[in-house]
Amino acid sequence: MQRKLAALLSADVQGYSRLMGEDEEATVRTLTGHRKVMGALIRDHRGRVVDSPGDNLFAEFGSAVDALACAVAIQQALASRNADLPDQRRMRFRIGINLGDVITDGERVYGDGVNIAARVQDLADPGGVCISGTTYDQVEGKLALAYEFLGEQPVKNIAKPVRAYRVVTPDGRTPASEPAEMLDVPGRPSIAVLPFANMSSDPDQEYFSDGIAEDLITDLSKLSGLFVIARNSTD
Repeated sequence: MQRKLAALLSADVQGYSRLMGEDEEATVRTLTGHRKVMGALIRDHRGRVVDSPGDNLFAEFGSAVDALACAVAIQQALASRNADLPDQRRMRFRIGINLGDVITDGERVYGDGVNIAARVQDLADPGGVCISGTTYDQVEGKLALAYEFLGEQPVKNIAKPVRAYRVVTPDGRTPASEPAEMLDVPGRPSIAVLPFANMSSDPDQEYFSDGIAEDLITDLSKLSGLFVIARNSTD
C-alpha cells in the first residue's frame, strides 16, 4: 500500500429511493445514461472512476482544478439531459470534492480523504457542488466560479469539523440551475416541507429528523393534485 495526495469527487442521486419506487426500469435507464456522460467527462478532465456502487459514483483526479471543472461540467451536462424529462423523473446528483491524503491499494483508495469527500457531498444541493477547505485553497481564483462559505461543518464519523464551500456561478446560481427549479408555482395547491430540527441532545439523531422531511416530501409528491416545492428551494 502507498500514500498519495488526490482530488476526490463523490456524487450521489438525490431522492434515488423515490425514483426507484416509482419506476425501477426508467430510473435504471436514466442512471445508466447519466453515468456514461459522467464517465466521459471524468476522462476528459484527466480523472478516473474508482467505483460506482448503487446510485453513487466516486472518482479521483491529480488536480483539484480538474476535479472542480469536471464537477461543474457534469452538473451542466446532466441539467441539459434532465430538461427532456418530466420534473418528477429528473435525476439530480449532489457532488462533493475533497483534496486529501489517501492510501492506495491497486485501483482502490482509502482514508479520511475519501470519507470527507462523501461528507462534503452531503452538504451539496441537488444539481450543486460543494468543496472542502483544502480544495478551495487550491482552486480559488483559477476558475470562473464563486464560492459561498458554509463555515466549519460537523460531519458524521470525522473527528474535526470540515471547512466547506458551496460552488456557485458568478451571478450566484448553482452550476445546474434550471428554469424549472424557479418557484413558478402552477395553478394548483402547493406545499413546502421545511427541515425538522433535532431537539434532542444526541447529534446522531440528525438522520431521523432529515428522514422525516424526506419521507413527507416523497409521500406528498405522489398526490397528483398537489404541487410539492423542492426541498432545496425552501432552505
